[in-house]
Amino acid sequence: MSGEEYIDRADESLDAAYEAPMSLAEYVDAVLETPQVAAHASKYLLDAIEAADTRTVIEEGEEKERYRFFDDPHNDGEHAILGNTEVLNAFVDDLRSIAAGRGKDEKIIWLEGPTATGKSELKRCLINGLREYSKTPEGRRYTVEWNIAGAGGSATSMTYGNAAVEDEDDWYESPVQAHPLTVFPDDVRADLIAEINERLDDHIPIRVDGQLDPFSREAYDFLEEQYRRQGETDLFSAVTQPAHLRVKNFVVDVGHGIGILHSEDEGTPKERLVGSWMHGMLRELDSRGRKNPQAFSYDGVLSQGNGLLTVVEDAAQHADLLQKLLNVPDESHVKLDKGIGMDVDTQLIIISNPDLEAQLNKHADREGQDPLKALKRRLDKHEFTYLTNLSLEAQLLRRELTNETEVWDPETWDELETWIQEPLTISVRDEVETATDKELAPHTIESAALYAVVSRLDSAEIPTGLDLVDKALLFDRGYLMEGDERVDIEDYDLETTADDGDHGIPVTYVRDIIADLLHEPQDRHHPDLPVEHVLMPRDVLNAVAEGLADAPVFSTGEATEYEERVVTVKNYIFGQQEQDVLDAMMRDKRVDEETVEEYIEHVYAWESDDQIENERGELVDPDPLKMKVFEIEHLGRFDEKNYDGNEPDHAVEQFRTEKIITALNRHAWQRRDEEFRVGDVNPKEIPVINTVLGSYDWDDIQRTYEDFEPGQWDNPPSGTETARLKAKTLDNMVEMFDYTEASAELTSRHVMSQVSYRWD
Repeated sequence: MSGEEYIDRADESLDAAYEAPMSLAEYVDAVLETPQVAAHASKYLLDAIEAADTRTVIEEGEEKERYRFFDDPHNDGEHAILGNTEVLNAFVDDLRSIAAGRGKDEKIIWLEGPTATGKSELKRCLINGLREYSKTPEGRRYTVEWNIAGAGGSATSMTYGNAAVEDEDDWYESPVQAHPLTVFPDDVRADLIAEINERLDDHIPIRVDGQLDPFSREAYDFLEEQYRRQGETDLFSAVTQPAHLRVKNFVVDVGHGIGILHSEDEGTPKERLVGSWMHGMLRELDSRGRKNPQAFSYDGVLSQGNGLLTVVEDAAQHADLLQKLLNVPDESHVKLDKGIGMDVDTQLIIISNPDLEAQLNKHADREGQDPLKALKRRLDKHEFTYLTNLSLEAQLLRRELTNETEVWDPETWDELETWIQEPLTISVRDEVETATDKELAPHTIESAALYAVVSRLDSAEIPTGLDLVDKALLFDRGYLMEGDERVDIEDYDLETTADDGDHGIPVTYVRDIIADLLHEPQDRHHPDLPVEHVLMPRDVLNAVAEGLADAPVFSTGEATEYEERVVTVKNYIFGQQEQDVLDAMMRDKRVDEETVEEYIEHVYAWESDDQIENERGELVDPDPLKMKVFEIEHLGRFDEKNYDGNEPDHAVEQFRTEKIITALNRHAWQRRDEEFRVGDVNPKEIPVINTVLGSYDWDDIQRTYEDFEPGQWDNPPSGTETARLKAKTLDNMVEMFDYTEASAELTSRHVMSQVSYRWD
């Protein structure tokens, strides 16, 4: 695009976000037409979250509805919060109760958890989401601005901060985003709000309870006094006429509807909460013997967040403020000075690491005399934990190592599993700024993520026969395959415990280990491949485990415990690599999908004892010979003795009925309101087909390649079956699983070194 085209796009973006200022009457008409734009703070925040809709995810083995708002959709997922869906849903439930005034009005929402659990991402996600929602027609946010010129007074009395008088008719916006409806007298406003709520298509009514902010009240009182002196009878109309008052929409942002108190912010409690007096301005303004609210900075966190959201991050650094905030939620009022107060409408959220709780409990032994008891009663705690889902941790680790921001939203588990296992290439620069592409081989991110997750799981509550890797897989996809059977997490009676995700290896530690490995010389890991630059799963797992004892973030007991857990992860990842090699070796022997579908159609026809119509509209008669050949040659489940000619014995009939027909009937039931055809079924949805046809073992290799010698794999003699099979296998690994030639070589060598021990 040309420069002018980019300018045009920018104009369109701003035009969509802003409206022309309107009169108070026009604003009331707009609110009566679109009531939600007048929402109070907690309701507006709730509306913004719900407007983004939801999606279904699996966490801790359960399907959950997740608000897309927390995927940071307006910012391409850059600050998406991964996991902790239950915590976020509880947060939204609290907002709903607060917005509706159902007994939680006095609560301060407290989000706690260790580092790298998504708390800071939540803050950024809220900022991004609210900013973008405020640009939409249904999310418009409004405030008032004043002009006292022409009412008999000096325009210099209308200012705050260091603002100078400008043209544009001397208009000054409320410094704390005053709600336009607070201009109305209480009785009139009550009737207006009642009418607005009658038109509101929502079960949560809108509330506008506060009074005008001190700055706006100064302007209002000044105008009212001038018109009273002039004998004006319709004072409200005179004061709020378009020449003096107009309503404008604003785009929500930090300092403008969102107040963020950072850990490094300083000042007295008053300055941090609402702002400070500017004594030079007090001398310049006509203060009439008192402090003038127009000489106040309004740069405190409550002032900036008035009208929407106030966040205190790293709250342990501002523990002295928390008691000052006690009455803000229920009284909705703070003082600028002894004689000047300000009503606020804001949703209070504090964010902290676990060290804040230690501060709050320092007087707990005093029981009834605990001076912090009232504060603790008002805090509504939601605890973020480390991720306990492999796919989420893999996604998070990739984000930490790259600039990837897209939120994974797969259609199937197979799709998600591919993303978890896929390789990653990172460009690394050395001391002389030479860039080198380094590969994290397939399963490397998976192995690091799995190790981190396994370190976070409670080992005390695991069903007999399972290990921590099984628990991690159950939490991620909700089931395990036991032979041909899919066993769901509910069948294992496995539930999340309070210790799951409470501690463990943080993603930042794993990220730093991988970053260090990427900058090490290649020959430290694979001296026989000096030209290539590959990190293998075992390289990362070894480095993560070896570094635990020296990392100050772990206690001696934690380091020992986590180091012991690496073995099960190594075994699982080796199994994944082994299966890749086996699948690549047997690729040419794999049964094609058409043959599988044909077998399923014939079994369904056999069970129906009649012709059936397939998805191509063809009539299918059950063919005993085709079914027999498939079951013997491809499934490997039976042999000739299970058949009398082509007629199956009881074991074969039972297999067809229980393993094939049951799966088809389940699918038919799920689609009972639609026309069902056998061809609509994905063969992978039938567990026995998916498991048996998708997996091979070394017995299959030995039967198929009689002259194969795994001990010769590293340097097979030319012209041998081993050499031919190796060349084909490496090519297939590159094509099927996105290995590079180097990572395919290293992975296959590693697998064959283990296989050769037990081959004979």
